[in-house]
Amino acid sequence: MAKAKEETSVFDVNKVRELIELMEQHDLNEVDLKQSDQRIRLRRGGQPVLQSAAVPASPVAAPAVAAAVPVAAEKMGDDNHDLILSPTIGTYYSRPKPDAKDFVKVGDKVTPDTIICLVEAMKMFNEIPAGVSGTIVEILVNSEDPVHVDMPLFKISKN
Repeated sequence: MAKAKEETSVFDVNKVRELIELMEQHDLNEVDLKQSDQRIRLRRGGQPVLQSAAVPASPVAAPAVAAAVPVAAEKMGDDNHDLILSPTIGTYYSRPKPDAKDFVKVGDKVTPDTIICLVEAMKMFNEIPAGVSGTIVEILVNSEDPVHVDMPLFKISKN
């Protein structure tokens, strides 16, 4: 019984999150692990790939939402506007669920802690905080658009 639990531990969601965080911290493009007859491979930069030689017996949980990722704000050339940039590569989502309202819309006031969107990377949904205070002037991407690091997502006027 202990062996069966040990064999499925490579697929533990928390372990996968830790691996992704380590990949980002150390700028790794690929991690490939093997435990008994199971294997997991995580890649960054291209098409995300998750492979396994054996399927875990337990059902797969819904994608988890990762902790908020810090966002960079950059001056846009005038003293009244900033750009909110994507902190990571992935797919941009304007709402938490398909049937939910958008996190923000043009005219909304935000604070540095306001969650403004999700960016999904390797099945991890990262909540993106505004990082600055101000009013959303323009949304520069559409939901489900691919985004890259430092890509402008929002134009914001300073309060």
